[in-house]
Amino acid sequence: MSRTTRWMDGFIDSIEWIAAFFIGLVAFDVFVSVLLRYFFNYTIPDAYDFGQLLLGILIFWGIAATSYRGTHITVDLLWANVSPYWQRIMDVFATLVLLFVVSVQTYTLFDKVSTTYGANVQTFDMRIPVWPFFAIAWVGDLAAVLLIAVRTYRLIFHPELMKPVDEVSKSGE
Repeated sequence: MSRTTRWMDGFIDSIEWIAAFFIGLVAFDVFVSVLLRYFFNYTIPDAYDFGQLLLGILIFWGIAATSYRGTHITVDLLWANVSPYWQRIMDVFATLVLLFVVSVQTYTLFDKVSTTYGANVQTFDMRIPVWPFFAIAWVGDLAAVLLIAVRTYRLIFHPELMKPVDEVSKSGE
């Protein structure tokens, strides 16, 4: 493997670990909130706001994690019944469409971050600014754009690097 390929694989793995961290953070937030509410009759200030904001962050980092690997839900009825050449053409086309859509989404989310910052939107109880949470979500969306761009590049120029996850685990790589 080349140095660039190893670096890109490390970058991809880092994005996946960040997404996993946010999954754990959301699960911890929900667990602690429910535990305190039902057993101690105590509510964490802004727990609902934090839950919503963390879930938003999780969604955008999850998009980043699943977009590169192609492990999101797909319907492959047509794809499974065509030759490998046409499968590759369809993969490249679908990835280019995804790159365009997520790029536009990233642009609009950046606008949301800046307008939220300008409006000084805050949480209800503790008056914590909301824009940093939106900014973290935007960084996740930006990471998705970068990973989809890497996926597109690899699909076009290095398709051998785009083995499905189950083939990689079977081959012991």
